[in-house]
Amino acid sequence: MKMLGLMRPVSIGALVAGMLFSFPAWGQTPLAMCGNRPNTPNKHCVVDGDTLWLQGENIRLKNFDTPEPQTQVCGGQAEIELAHRASARLLELLNANQWTLERFGTDGTSSRRRLATIRINGVDVGDILIAEGLARSWPNGDEWWCS
Repeated sequence: MKMLGLMRPVSIGALVAGMLFSFPAWGQTPLAMCGNRPNTPNKHCVVDGDTLWLQGENIRLKNFDTPEPQTQVCGGQAEIELAHRASARLLELLNANQWTLERFGTDGTSSRRRLATIRINGVDVGDILIAEGLARSWPNGDEWWCS
């Protein structure tokens, strides 16, 4: 533990896990869709509307969910088309704006993706996708694209 000024003791690990990182739209390698790229230490791409790789780190954006483009499809072709629109919109938002990334723990899946929030001008990208009808709140939002 380390004392930071008059603040309560904070472990250095907790500080690093919750750090905010700023990514400008300029000066950074633009993101592309992952497609069938292999997992490498420098993988840098969007998987779908709520998952991406940043410099080799698999990241699951938290508090929202987008339709699935390939597996666990419950809404047929309409869901797949909506999934592609959500993925394209996330890609567009990240490449056209300056944004911050806040990392948290890992998800409960076998791939142990890093949970994170990305904000553009202080607004969670999940809230943007939800407002545009491309995502749902998670875990308490209905998978309306399944019906």
